[in-house]
Amino acid sequence: MTNPADYSAFLRTSSDGRFNLELAIEGISSADAIAEIEGALTAIPGLIRARLNFTTRRLTTEWTKRDCDPSPAIVTLERLGYRVAPFVGDAQESEEDRYTRWLMRCLAVSGFAAINVMLLSVSIWAGNVTDITPETRDLFHWLSALIALPAAGFSAQPFFYKAIRALRQGDMTMDVPISIGIALALSMSVYETAHHAEHAYFDSALMLIFFLLSGRVLDHAMRKKTRSAAANLAALRMPVASRINGDGHISEVPSEALVTGDLILVAAGSRIPADGIVETGQSRIDSSLMTGETALTAVRPGDAIFAGTYNHQGALTVRVAAVGSRTVLADIEKLIDEALTSRSHYVQIADRVARIYAPVVHIAAALTAMMWIALGTSVHDALIIAIAVLIITCPCALALAAPVVQVITAGALFQRGILIRSGDMIERMARIDTIIFDKTGTLTLPEPSLIDSSQLSERALTMAGRLALSSHHPLARAVSEAVREQNKRLEIYPDAQEITGSGILCMIEGVEARLGSPAFCNVVAPAWRNDTSYMAFRYGAEAGLISIGQNLRTDAIDVIGKLKQNGYRLMIISGDHPDIVRKVASDLGIAEWRGHVTPREKRDLLVELKDKNHKVLMVGDGLNDAPALAAATVSLSPATGADVTQAAADAIFTGKRLSPVVDILMLTRKGQRVMLENFGLALIYNLIAVPLAVLGFVTPLIAAAAMSGSSVIVALNALRARNAEGL
Repeated sequence: MTNPADYSAFLRTSSDGRFNLELAIEGISSADAIAEIEGALTAIPGLIRARLNFTTRRLTTEWTKRDCDPSPAIVTLERLGYRVAPFVGDAQESEEDRYTRWLMRCLAVSGFAAINVMLLSVSIWAGNVTDITPETRDLFHWLSALIALPAAGFSAQPFFYKAIRALRQGDMTMDVPISIGIALALSMSVYETAHHAEHAYFDSALMLIFFLLSGRVLDHAMRKKTRSAAANLAALRMPVASRINGDGHISEVPSEALVTGDLILVAAGSRIPADGIVETGQSRIDSSLMTGETALTAVRPGDAIFAGTYNHQGALTVRVAAVGSRTVLADIEKLIDEALTSRSHYVQIADRVARIYAPVVHIAAALTAMMWIALGTSVHDALIIAIAVLIITCPCALALAAPVVQVITAGALFQRGILIRSGDMIERMARIDTIIFDKTGTLTLPEPSLIDSSQLSERALTMAGRLALSSHHPLARAVSEAVREQNKRLEIYPDAQEITGSGILCMIEGVEARLGSPAFCNVVAPAWRNDTSYMAFRYGAEAGLISIGQNLRTDAIDVIGKLKQNGYRLMIISGDHPDIVRKVASDLGIAEWRGHVTPREKRDLLVELKDKNHKVLMVGDGLNDAPALAAATVSLSPATGADVTQAAADAIFTGKRLSPVVDILMLTRKGQRVMLENFGLALIYNLIAVPLAVLGFVTPLIAAAAMSGSSVIVALNALRARNAEGL
């Protein structure tokens, strides 16, 4: 057992004087652990709040400063059967990798053993109707036992461990009937083999383990992809800052050592280590952290800048306003974690069904045995009938009802350029009634694109495209990409020179050519517009402007029309200028929109809608969208989005079209229907099969065959989830 005193070093003081402690909890397999762990910690003295994030396996605790003693909480968690350690990102990732490898080994062993035992079983089945001798049949049965028993003992560990833990806590999860069914099938098979019976059921037990492990591996793989948000946010932090001391000397200090009022130097090409106010210098920074806008923002003395943003051009001296946990970046991280923790309390259909199903099955089997004994049947025969009841009701079909649909739906979505990151996303997506879009990079293309070049001839535009290849400026890339899309092969001018902050200069056929700012090209620029940037081109006497902006995705109008026709409530919330958001909303026919929205305001709007019982889909790509994506009922992000945003999203779509929004709604609605049909098929199967088994009309062999058959029917029905009707 871990020494609880070791955890005192990991306590952190919050701004309100309380203590926070984050713990990594190992051994969690289902959402039932949330209520179990949080409920067990409610009586701990001094503990104000405990919230378990099922996705990251992180328990966040908050303590009063006077009564902060984590020892009772650590002891309680370990008594529940969980392994506890201080939460460290790298260590947590390493543990997840070990657990994944363990699950894969269990799956491989069960699959290999099932194939070999099935080959022996086919020989026995064929021999029972032909000429197999009892001695040969017994040999084949013992060979099957030799393969099946150690293989099942190893590969069924994920179910056995969790079933034992549930029984210790007086709980009933799906792992309990699964484990009992596996153990009884193997035990009865050994007994029947020892008594020279015609049938044994080693193959059924192994196939059950293999099918169930397949679903568990898939679910774990999906969840593992959502656990990287903290690591991605950590990459935005600048670990070292250049502090300007009172004597003017610059010293390198850890960013955590900065205090409010310090003066720091932020060099061009580096991230800003703390929130602050620019004192001297001018530059352009990537402010997408706050606004989501991909265009660089000009800053000058007096402007506020934020930790994690990137300084692209000039050196700045900055007066520190907030550091560490008080920065906007830390606030975004906290918002994401709170939202993910809240969403992790969602209980899947299979879990809800299991809570009722498991005790009913056990009671039915026990009553069956007692009934037959009371009727005068031998204890052996009564147990055989009871075991047949347990086998025929073993929740293979029930346990496969959701995972197999997840697999099929995930495959169908992948073919449409959508990668899902959480298995329960299908259930949540199918209930959506409200869809909220970010603007930049979501409704519009993430990169700026050419809007108008009518002032230039085709030859001049081609020359401008070739000049643009010599620059990494986003507006220059927009020009070169636009020319390249016209099926033109562009080659760089070898003598082109880029003049920082102005443009590109080159001599072409003895004539000077320029591409850059209107002033650099001596071209009169129009009045400034929020949604349009201008570059100019000059070749001798020929000159003209090139308009560049962010175009709507090519199918955005069509997609929004389909969503409106199907009754979805649509909104745009963006950190961009309200005038720009208004124009996009008008072009798309979306009545509800908001501009200049901060990450916290986005998150709060999502929470407000959910509190009013709306089921909200959030579609966004920027770091400022990450808290809202995590807070939404379900979320979707383009593949061009920030790493943190993708980590917070339930699904990611590729390409330049918006149609994946329609595809995912369409396929998840169909997947949800098929999932419910599978539960219905499993219920109908049990309503027919259980009475027959209770009355003694079903042998264990027939029960095993019926159990396998129900699983096949469920799997075949799940194939219908590949195709769905259009919205």
